[in-house]
Amino acid sequence: MINLLNYNILRKLDGYSYVSTLYLFIHSQVINLLEPAYLLNSKTMNTKIIQIRAFCRQFYWTVFLILSCVLGGNATAGTIVRIATSVGDYSIELFDQEAPITVKNFLNYVRNGDYNRTYLHRVVDDFVVQGGGYRFELFVGPIDVASNEPIKNEFGASNIAGTVAMAKFDGNPDSATSQWFVNVADNSGNLDTNNGGFTVFGTVLGDGLQVLKAIDGLPFVNLGDKAPSASFRTENYENPLDFVYINTVITERFSSAPHVFESATGILITSVNVDSGLEAVSLQLKSVPAAEGLVLQVDLASSIPRNLFEGIATFSSIDNKLRIPSLEVNLDGSVSVLKDVVFSLHNAAKSQFILETYDTQ
Repeated sequence: MINLLNYNILRKLDGYSYVSTLYLFIHSQVINLLEPAYLLNSKTMNTKIIQIRAFCRQFYWTVFLILSCVLGGNATAGTIVRIATSVGDYSIELFDQEAPITVKNFLNYVRNGDYNRTYLHRVVDDFVVQGGGYRFELFVGPIDVASNEPIKNEFGASNIAGTVAMAKFDGNPDSATSQWFVNVADNSGNLDTNNGGFTVFGTVLGDGLQVLKAIDGLPFVNLGDKAPSASFRTENYENPLDFVYINTVITERFSSAPHVFESATGILITSVNVDSGLEAVSLQLKSVPAAEGLVLQVDLASSIPRNLFEGIATFSSIDNKLRIPSLEVNLDGSVSVLKDVVFSLHNAAKSQFILETYDTQ
């Protein structure tokens, strides 16, 4: 069998990885088998022909496995969670089958909104980006995320770059609660053996690791136990509003688009620059029942500060219009992109917007 191309590994690779892995496999096998003919005697040639036939059969089943995984789609994929940060968004795929206790624990916090508006309190250069512990409230200070009971350690997958793992107390393998981290480097030499091994329960998708490395490259400040190495986004640190904040949401599929709407969940993920300010907000809007059309209500608890970027949505208090230049829409599995999408303020008291106009590509 082809050890590299087993089912569990295949289902965690993106489309590019399927192709590149297949290419590397074919290349290595052909180089080994198809030596120049003049170097082979008849007996060796017959042996090579048998090997090549075996390779072709193996190659057929490899292609079959790959196509099954690609076309199978969400049938075997883990739960997708999108993490919006003040620097950029990334998504992770959870290892539902490999670490079921840990995944269930993590999703409980996500579904309860416990991670929304928390900040990354521990960012260690070329090591980890850690959060899930605290949120900041003006005139109050850091507030602990209400944690559930500690969970059993499920160490299995290695702590290589791009993997997501649970944080825990030293000397207690079964002490993980709400805090988690992303490995921004290969930490397997340390974290796979220390304290019973740190449970990896997901992996960063697409180019998401670049967002985390950008966070890792920011300056940080030490404000004590609840912010021992908290990254900040400004040139000079002034107050905790400069921290890198996050919100989380479960999505139907992975997308790197900055603005996404899913009909199945009724959630719009977006970042908005209000009145051409120097900073924006990242937030979620959720659909509400309405006879007039598609009405979305701002989830204020998901609102976090966001750096500006090209293609950001805008809101003007002059005409009360929310404008999204490009919106990816997942309509029950059918994905399309709408241009120049305009929502108008429908109910100011409830922060509700109604879809007004859009263009198709």
